[in-house]
Formats: sequence, structure tokens, C-alpha cells
Amino acid sequence: MQTDGLDRILDLAQAGLDDPTLSAEQLAARAHLSRFHFDRVVRAAGGEPPGALRRRLLLERAAHRLLRQRDRSVLDVAVEAGYGSHEAFTRAFTRAYGVTPSGWRADPPPTTRSLELPGASGVHFHPPGGLRLPAHRKESSMDVLQQLVDHHVDSLTDLVAAAATLPDDVLDQPITQSVEGVDDDPTLRGLLNGMVTQEEHWLSALRGGPWPDESDQTPAGLAARHEVAGRDWKAFVAASIADEAMLDTFVDTTCEPPATHSVGGVIAHVVTFGAVRRTMAVGALWTAGIRDFDKADPRPMLDALATR
Repeated sequence: MQTDGLDRILDLAQAGLDDPTLSAEQLAARAHLSRFHFDRVVRAAGGEPPGALRRRLLLERAAHRLLRQRDRSVLDVAVEAGYGSHEAFTRAFTRAYGVTPSGWRADPPPTTRSLELPGASGVHFHPPGGLRLPAHRKESSMDVLQQLVDHHVDSLTDLVAAAATLPDDVLDQPITQSVEGVDDDPTLRGLLNGMVTQEEHWLSALRGGPWPDESDQTPAGLAARHEVAGRDWKAFVAASIADEAMLDTFVDTTCEPPATHSVGGVIAHVVTFGAVRRTMAVGALWTAGIRDFDKADPRPMLDALATR
């Protein structure tokens, strides 16, 4: 049987409901979640009958596995979802999705949101092995923009304070740029691939797919990959802005320990680290003699839009 963190989280949430004397902090630590996110899962299990919540989430996971693991039998997926027979699983799945498991495989839905079954808690399975929790309040793209500005200003305050502890000779010495944690030993090809892969990776994480194939790093291959990933990334961000879904979160339990990300946090991460790589790539092009553009600064584009 294939396992992931979903069963563990649900078991711990049930334990929190069944035995109020158990420490919430301890249970959250076992689930590798923050106390805030673990409490939300427990409250969801309390607002929706725990057995119904478990059955629904396991059915949503089964729907995903039927599509992503086509080499496995329907019975294998059924057993993982807690059903003792092919027939019992087929009846439950058909009631929930209006189509048999085989029919689901033959005509898959267009998006992973189609996996979601109605549930009062609003908690849903997030492929490949986590949970998606609805935001506890709405937040717009303008809120995230303000938070990015706040983050920059506050970070600069901390940088200046840290610099105040250093002697003048250190403050004035030439810098050898360190980009560890962004790209080790960066090259122009590597920077471009990092930016394309970043789009592909987060789209894959949101859709429940595997790590992207980044083997083709030729200029033509990078252009073809970015044409698809860039288009889809723009569409995802636009939809998230329209839905004011910046505080929606998803728990990725394929990481160890599992990590919880917000939609706004992912977008801000891509913008920030993409800006660093983009600036470095422009510098590398400048060094290579290509100096007829400055694509690192978004101001000219935004200024032009303001005059339309």
C-alpha cells in the first residue's frame, strides 16, 4: 500500500477530537504542522463528521491516484481508500463523482479542483499527498503587494542594523557576490533554467504532479518550456487574484517534514527569487555584450501601461 502524510494527519486530528487531554502542540508536532494549521484541520473534522471527512478526503485522493497511477488496478486504489472490494469502491465512487472509476480514467477532468467533493469543512485533498485549507479571510493581490513592500522595508532595516556591527574596513571592502541558496556556481544557462523550472515546479506542486523534467536546457528547449509554463503561471496568478485566494493554503506532505504554503506566499516567492535571477541574467548578458535592453527593472513597463 502506498502511504503518505494524509492518513497520519487525519489520525492525529481524530485523536485530538477523541481525547481532549492530549496536548495540541504535541499532536501538531507529530503531524509536522504548525499549531495554527493543525487546529484548523481539527476544527474542520469537528465541523464535519470525522468519519465523513476521512471518507471524502480518501475518495478525493483515490480520484487523483486513478488518474496519476494508471499502471495500478482499481482494486489497489480502492484498498488504499479503505474499501474491501472493487464493487464497494465503485458504488461509493460513482455516487460521489457520477461516473465509475474506469470512466473517470477514460475521461479525466481538466483540473485538480475537479477532484473536490462537497464538504462543509472546506478542507480538501491536495495532490499528491496533502491537504488544501480554505483561507480564514479574503486577501487581495494589493494586500500581497503591500506585504512585499513591507517585507523589503523591514528587511532593509535589519540589514542596516546588522551592518552597524561591522568595522569601516569591512563595510567598504569590494563585494564578491554570494548567491548561495539561490544558485550555486551560477551560469547564464543555469539562471534561465532556474527561472523556467521555478514556474514549472510550483505549477506542478499546485497540480499534484512530479518534479518537472528540466533536461532540455538548450535555448530552444528553454523557450518551449517557458512558453507553456509562463502562460500557465500567468493564468494561475490571474485566477488567484480574481478569487482573492492569497491566503488559501495547501499542505505538501511529500516533503519531510511536510510544509504548508499559502498561494500568496508562493507567488511572492517566485517574484522575489525570480527577480534575483533575472537581474543576474541581465548582468551576464551585459558582460557578454548584449546591452540594448534592461529587462530587470519593471518600472518602464508599468510606466508605459499608465499612459495607455
